[in-house]
Amino acid sequence: MKTIFSGIQPSGTITLGNYIGAMKQFVELQKEYNCYFCVVDQHAITVPQDKMELRKNIRSLAALYLASGIDPDKSTLFIQSEVPAHAQAGWMLQCVSYIGELERMTQFKDKSEGKEAVSAGLLTYPPLMAADILLYGADLVPVGEDQKQHLELTRDLAERFNRKYNDIFTVPDVRIPEVGARVMSLQEPTKKMSKSDANKKAFITLLDEPKQIEKKIKSAVTDSDGIVKYDKENKPGVSNLLSIYSILEGTSIEELEKKYDGKGYGEFKGDLAKVVIDTIKPIQDRYYELIESTELDDILDKGAEKANFTASKMVNKMEKAMGLGRKARKK
Repeated sequence: MKTIFSGIQPSGTITLGNYIGAMKQFVELQKEYNCYFCVVDQHAITVPQDKMELRKNIRSLAALYLASGIDPDKSTLFIQSEVPAHAQAGWMLQCVSYIGELERMTQFKDKSEGKEAVSAGLLTYPPLMAADILLYGADLVPVGEDQKQHLELTRDLAERFNRKYNDIFTVPDVRIPEVGARVMSLQEPTKKMSKSDANKKAFITLLDEPKQIEKKIKSAVTDSDGIVKYDKENKPGVSNLLSIYSILEGTSIEELEKKYDGKGYGEFKGDLAKVVIDTIKPIQDRYYELIESTELDDILDKGAEKANFTASKMVNKMEKAMGLGRKARKK
């Protein structure tokens, strides 16, 4: 069975875009693959964090993974900082990374632009991301388009390490979902939906109240045509809403176009709001059962134990390949 690794940063409640582009697909993938799902809290501290808020977000994200359908009997769910091998392997991979390739990372350029002081971690976190993946021998990594560059670096670092030291890493392939990889902003449909958007009407989170969801969808930007038709270039707002509807209800875009032929955006948006609310409600119900429960802690403890076992074996291989520590004595 092939292995998949994926990590999400605990930087606030995840959006409908995160759910469609990642979590909904993870639920299907766990049926066919050996899956490791990680709350990458060490990545979050590359930018300043409030410690109490970060702890709350870590727990909340773990609960949302499970509430979305991740099965702890099929997948390993754990918190990155609870597996020391990630930081250890991240340092070793920093030592085979080049400053030039790290400075070329688009996310580093975007997040450091115009700032007087930039954390060194913001520059060097791609090798930590590579470590996350390589520790588990991941064959595939499901990512959005915005992370593709980091995955290419991960492949480069794995191949460089294998050539220079010992052939121990599986070189992972990138898996970009064909549908739903980029759910767009409800207010600016030419840019990706993001929880960091200053305009709260631009995104829906998995913990939004039904009335909030309805209000956000009804105020979503469309156009003056009044025709429900998929045309990404000329009708990006309507196309985005059709994509969301199609994915959540499992109805083709062509069928939806026929259903709303001759009808206005009001009825279309009202029906879409109901579909979104009906999708999110069972997730919220399960989330609130888990969030303060010992069940969540038990699942995370078990996940950390399994991840530590696998990751520490790979770290030992890396250290041995690089000549670190003492040679083990024969007993």
